[in-house]
Amino acid sequence: MPQHQLNELLPEPRRKEIFLALVKTQDQRVGVARSRQMIASRFGVSVDQIRLIEQEGLDHEWPPL
Repeated sequence: MPQHQLNELLPEPRRKEIFLALVKTQDQRVGVARSRQMIASRFGVSVDQIRLIEQEGLDHEWPPL
């Protein structure tokens, strides 16, 4: 899913919420792949969407970075 389609489906505050949850999960020593699966399930999005959100958060240095 291209980034612009993700932006249309999920508003930025929601994407930031997902990114924060992902970072917090990984900070608890959950592996990257497992944390993506857990957060995707929790927020009802695909793992591919999680990857896009993760990259967007890293690119824009969203909190908690």
